[in-house]
Amino acid sequence: MVIVMKPHATKEEIAGVEELLRSLNLGVHISEGSERTIIGVIGDKRQLAETPLELMAGVDRMVHIVEPYKLAGRAFHPRSTTIQVGSQEIGGSQVVIMAGPCAVENESQLLSTARFLKEQGVTFLRGGAYKPRSSPYSFQGLEEDGLKILAQAREETGLLIITEAVSTRSLEQIAKYADVVQIGARNMQNFSLLQEAGRSKMPVILKRGLSATIEEWLNAAEYIMNEGNYNIILCERGIRTFETYTRNTMDLSSIPAVKELSHLPVIADPSHGTGQWKLVAPMSRAAIAAGADGIMVEVHPNPREALSDGPQSLNFDSFRQLMEEVSKIAGILGREI
Repeated sequence: MVIVMKPHATKEEIAGVEELLRSLNLGVHISEGSERTIIGVIGDKRQLAETPLELMAGVDRMVHIVEPYKLAGRAFHPRSTTIQVGSQEIGGSQVVIMAGPCAVENESQLLSTARFLKEQGVTFLRGGAYKPRSSPYSFQGLEEDGLKILAQAREETGLLIITEAVSTRSLEQIAKYADVVQIGARNMQNFSLLQEAGRSKMPVILKRGLSATIEEWLNAAEYIMNEGNYNIILCERGIRTFETYTRNTMDLSSIPAVKELSHLPVIADPSHGTGQWKLVAPMSRAAIAAGADGIMVEVHPNPREALSDGPQSLNFDSFRQLMEEVSKIAGILGREI
């Protein structure tokens, strides 16, 4: 349920409604617009059955929300949210580029990539220290040693660090080294990890699950937000369908759909979305044209030697070309890279 206040309701009137709701042990989320304030009510609404909220000073009306996701939905928060990470804003006029290798393999590989990306104007370095692989015999990541290399790259280049948590234990380690934690597709419904990410208050990139509906994806964000962490960036990374030519099916329609349903920023990962490096640039252009607030792509100095996801990784020359192309698309839409 949301309570819509009258235009220009006073601070005292808003505070009066908030005080009443909290006295009933209900959660409160306040969204202030230019003319109206909307108060989201979280908890058992049956306690309001005998409470004539409409008669309170400043209250215009009450609106019941059908969607199961409350905090992530636009009914609670009509204005689009921007996420601040260091000096970088996600969800504003700039299209943010996040890039780096699938996995941190060694110091030389990561630092050379970080230096190159910095020269290209990238602001976020992504790299996996913990790797949830389909096979237990595949490279599982360097774990904390990988995190230390990422921190070294940030110290040298100033790039902000994104890396994936695969468990609550790895999240504790990541919080010491990284700027943004990623919850991968395989963990989108790992509810204990989502709740811990919410309690951590770190900015979170939440990837869409392999076969998740948009509603399930937004409900996963709700788990994080319900713990008090609203710094969430949604990431479309392709879903599993009957098609086998590409690694996944990149659902570009989800970008404008989610922007209509939710106030959270949305980025796209065309590397996992396609699994083929030649398709990464075209799908990056398409994602930005569809309204994505950023793209996350895999870049490796020598993809043929990559320990993880080499076929979908761009080399340095391919990434330079991608940057030129996406800059043109962003400019047409009145945005910048």
